[in-house]
Amino acid sequence: QVQLVESGGGVVEPGGSLRLSCTGFGFTFKDYFMKWYRQAPGKERELIAWVGNFGVATKHVDSVKGRFTISRDNVKKMVFLQMNSLKPEDTAAYYCAAGNFTSVHYWGQGTQVSVSS
Repeated sequence: QVQLVESGGGVVEPGGSLRLSCTGFGFTFKDYFMKWYRQAPGKERELIAWVGNFGVATKHVDSVKGRFTISRDNVKKMVFLQMNSLKPEDTAAYYCAAGNFTSVHYWGQGTQVSVSS
């Protein structure tokens, strides 16, 4: 059974840091691009970062560039999102996903991140 299980969300003050983790089960992890999406209340889900199969190629959208870093460990079948200098506008449900460059094949269940003083 395919599963993506996220962890690491929580409540943090502005300027703080969190590290999200996602572990893949039931599929050949190294064969997939791994992505992080987020969905804020009342907004559409948006792609914020992806990492290629071998962890060399990465992309971060402008709103998180320089603050968030995506990485992966194919041995542990995990993908990470290090989030620094968090802002209230980063408050959202964060989802990891597995797919290729243009599509998503599998979704995680999501983890909530709240940035508030």
